[in-house]
Amino acid sequence: MINVLYIGNNLQRSNANISAIQILGPAFVNEGYQVYYASSKSLKVFRFFDMLRQVFWRRKQVSIVLIDTYSTQNFYYAFGVSQLCRVLKLPYIPILHGGNLPLRLKDSPKLSAMIFQHAKHNVAPSLYLKESFSKFGYANVVHIPNSIRLANYPLSSRNYESINLLWVRSFSKIYNPQLAVKVVYALKQKGYDASLCMVGPDSDGSLEDVSTLAADLDVSVRFTGKLSKVEWIKLAKEYNIFINTTNFDNTPVSVIEAMALGIPVVSTNVGGMPYLIADGENGLLVPPRNVDPMVTAIERVYGNRELREHLTHNARSVVAEFDWELVKQRWNAVLHP
Repeated sequence: MINVLYIGNNLQRSNANISAIQILGPAFVNEGYQVYYASSKSLKVFRFFDMLRQVFWRRKQVSIVLIDTYSTQNFYYAFGVSQLCRVLKLPYIPILHGGNLPLRLKDSPKLSAMIFQHAKHNVAPSLYLKESFSKFGYANVVHIPNSIRLANYPLSSRNYESINLLWVRSFSKIYNPQLAVKVVYALKQKGYDASLCMVGPDSDGSLEDVSTLAADLDVSVRFTGKLSKVEWIKLAKEYNIFINTTNFDNTPVSVIEAMALGIPVVSTNVGGMPYLIADGENGLLVPPRNVDPMVTAIERVYGNRELREHLTHNARSVVAEFDWELVKQRWNAVLHP
């Protein structure tokens, strides 16, 4: 049995979606690994010290430390934990999250090198991040995609009598949720019967801004708050086009899930999205921060049954490669000594 210490934000909060640690950790346990976690502390400073404490305390129990690594404040969690691992001669693997990590490599080259050059591996969920790290000279990067259990995502027939848009993400400025409201407003102005459902928790106060904008534009938006996977998969049957409005991105699981469910995806062309979506083949890509191109793409999907079927068939084939039964083999390869 391999003992793993998994470092990440293991929080149980209503204003956060399920984190990577809460998806991967249980999956590893089901594969026979012993997994310890840090940290569930709500205050950041306590969480950081708990992470360090767990590394030191578990140093003789575990053979590898996994570190969820982001580009913003949580970057410093990864830095502190990785340097303690180096002192203790404990192998560690950063798991690279967030489409803005390449900017961190540029702005903090010395700190980045101290983390990533000394890692056993760096795991990149997207080819976008793998290539970005390679450009900065990091050769120890392994691509292991975000995974789903494909059997949990049944294909359903969808009604296209009207445009029913689905948006699934946490409400955060970097995901530009206001664009979704502006898009449905523009569709209505053009005479379409269009609706919008936005699923996800409020992470930075953006939900209030989005609600205010919807009221100002007199657009009715369905806000569900945070839903479980089962709940939003059931809800998705009511909607026929998935929109991803983000300004920065990696390979979001919500988009992978929409592709698995057979919902045509229209996404901004940022970060790792063109590595997941081939424009016109398994989804449509449009410039970020711009209403008109997204509206045009939605019109194309809505008005062309042949295009919809082409996109959804190819999308389901692409995400089949993300099934856990395949992805776990890559994890087993990097976790075993």
